[in-house]
Amino acid sequence: MISAILLAAGQSQRMGGDNKLIKKYNKKHLINHILDTLIKSKIKKIIVVSGFQNSKVKKIIVKNKKINFVYNKNYKSGMASSIKTGLKRISKKNIGFLIIHADMPKISRKVINKIYESIKSKDKEIFVATYKRKLGNPVGFKYSMLKTLKKITGDRGAKKIIKKNKKKLYLVKVNSKSIFNDLNTPRDFLDN
Repeated sequence: MISAILLAAGQSQRMGGDNKLIKKYNKKHLINHILDTLIKSKIKKIIVVSGFQNSKVKKIIVKNKKINFVYNKNYKSGMASSIKTGLKRISKKNIGFLIIHADMPKISRKVINKIYESIKSKDKEIFVATYKRKLGNPVGFKYSMLKTLKKITGDRGAKKIIKKNKKKLYLVKVNSKSIFNDLNTPRDFLDN
């Protein structure tokens, strides 16, 4: 089994106090774009890590049996705490998992499935989506990287682990700029 950890706990600080995940983007709540994509993908379990305005986020989210919620009570301390909260829900049944940002609405099922298939078939432990040699998101990991990931701190996510483990890295080439497009500011909602 391969699961997805969807990071949805952030405080949306560049949005002026509004939680961007519950804002409408192309007639749908922002978080539901990536959730719909994940539901239609090969991913078997989606772990939504919520935090900031948890009850509002839970209320607007699409309903599906693949979705599991976990609340990160330490969401103010940064992305690492959300990743670690999600990792607690990754069981030994998983051969791997993806870590995905909830504010990336244009990521396609094709991108998700390509990372999924790479985790299943490649003899590496870290899988990063790339477009024209630039690293993007989402990122995938084999289960063997779980203990290492549990040691991360701060707000930088898994970047340090990726840099320190280049021999374990597999670059998943995708034909989409969507792996760079996250929505962080009111202007991003207009420009994308």
